[in-house]
Amino acid sequence: MRKILVLGANSAVAKEVCRLWCEKGFQLYLVGRNPNTLQALDADLKVRGGEKVFSEAMDLTDITQHEALIERASVAMKGLDTVFLAFGELADQKAAEADFNKAMAILQSNVLSQMSLMSRVANRLERQKAGQLIAISSVAGDRGRQSNYYYGTAKGALSIFMSGLRNRLAASGVGVLDIKMGFVDTPMTADIKKKGLLWAQPKSVAKTIVKAADKNRDVAYVPFFWAWIMRIIRNIPESIFKKLKL
Repeated sequence: MRKILVLGANSAVAKEVCRLWCEKGFQLYLVGRNPNTLQALDADLKVRGGEKVFSEAMDLTDITQHEALIERASVAMKGLDTVFLAFGELADQKAAEADFNKAMAILQSNVLSQMSLMSRVANRLERQKAGQLIAISSVAGDRGRQSNYYYGTAKGALSIFMSGLRNRLAASGVGVLDIKMGFVDTPMTADIKKKGLLWAQPKSVAKTIVKAADKNRDVAYVPFFWAWIMRIIRNIPESIFKKLKL
């Protein structure tokens, strides 16, 4: 039975992943910022048969609280072997361009706080010589674009960090799964009115994440077709790419 710490459990994708893991009988320790939403998810999972579900509300960008959080989760579940990071926020590119303090907040939420959590958990799993780290990055991190390069920088840095961590932990039998997410129709993207064929739903995305975790994959583009899309985008010559105004 897996013992999973879910960070950012209130996100639409994380909720669906938790429901699938609950069906498998895994223990879950849920962490999210909004206590009311978290309580509702906790209750929902217990109705679905999740007897071993724990939860607490906290701001995961507060790095000073990370070590204590990981210890509480480990004590509650009598062990810890999997961590799923599903938090972060979309960036206001124009606001970040105008005020670097806002850019720093993007980096804090989308990469620095996640690096802190994964670093601490990695040391624990390395000593155990088993376990898995799973984090949601983004296809936006595969190449910088003028429309979202602060967000893309954060997600690209996260993927590079996870690549190095994967290389380090391989000898210890610890997996590191980078979920490179494409467009997903969630409350966080509600302001985007026009959603076309490239947009996925949280339930289908969750199934792909769970399958990738079960197979102990290293990287998963979600949905899968983003691997082909990003391969094309990465290989566009810079002289052409900078004229596309993406």
